[in-house]
Amino acid sequence: MSLFVTELRRLGKRRLTRLMLVLLLVGLATVATAFSFSSQKLSPDVVAAAEADSRAQYQRATEEWKRTIAECEAAQARGEQTEERYGPNCGKDYQPQPDMFDPKWNLPYQFDFRAEFPMFIAVFAASVALFAFIVGASFVGAEWNTGGMMNLLLWRPKRLAVLSTKLAALLTTVFGLTVVLGALWTAAFWLIGTQRGTTEKMTAGAWQSIGLDGLRALGLILVVAAVAFALASLGRHTAMALGAAVGIFAVSEIGIRIAVSILGIQFGDRYVLSTYAQSWFLKQAELYDYDTCQFTQGACEPAKYVVTWEQSAVVFGVALVAAVVAAFWTMRRRDIS
Repeated sequence: MSLFVTELRRLGKRRLTRLMLVLLLVGLATVATAFSFSSQKLSPDVVAAAEADSRAQYQRATEEWKRTIAECEAAQARGEQTEERYGPNCGKDYQPQPDMFDPKWNLPYQFDFRAEFPMFIAVFAASVALFAFIVGASFVGAEWNTGGMMNLLLWRPKRLAVLSTKLAALLTTVFGLTVVLGALWTAAFWLIGTQRGTTEKMTAGAWQSIGLDGLRALGLILVVAAVAFALASLGRHTAMALGAAVGIFAVSEIGIRIAVSILGIQFGDRYVLSTYAQSWFLKQAELYDYDTCQFTQGACEPAKYVVTWEQSAVVFGVALVAAVVAAFWTMRRRDIS
């Protein structure tokens, strides 16, 4: 049996892998199920009821307006001061208008697949990326910690081949799992859209956009899995990857934000990793500096800085290459004992 197939089976049979997979499936199913109950299809009866509510609200507001005017005029007849209480001209200039009571405001929430599903792709990517990080780190970290890596190298003494095969097995598993779950995730929300929402305006271009969003999600998940694997291999322990993740989060999301705020650096969030994750999914992230706000014709036009998804690709690519190269370099040079 080849080493690659052996590693695939080893990864699949690990208790942590199975446990994390169950938790991932339960979590995704819970999100989809709970969300399906929050959406309601806008049938003609529902729309008619919303329109009736709007007309009733307009009628009540008009009656209240007339009653207020009558009270104001009666108070004026008694010689009372009414402007402070009722406004100028007894509020006659503020008659309710039908367009103030849009029926759309009375409609229940309806899920729009085209407009909202990209957000759920990000939710899916975050969930699977967490799974990939933990499984990827523990896959090689446990091997180092328990001595399994040393025993494997006695049987197959080619260090780089062993490590690269383990990484390939991890990425293949994560890739296949992401594709299958992504298809099920899309099908689930398509079903929600058809049964309890709307799937209107789903053109070929819209499907292409969703497909590209899915590819970006898949790319980020694979990067997370590979980086976690590399960090755990560098530290010879799963905790190395988990500790590095916590440290990077603390430095990026807390330390850098505090530092750039103290130093007064413009567009400080361009140095924060979450900004690049946001731009990766949304195609770009716009940062504004309101301290340099310029007023043109009464409108504020703050300075703007745009972080594109191409920049995010460079940042994540550099992180991936650095982590993997470091892991393979230390694997080649370190004392395996």
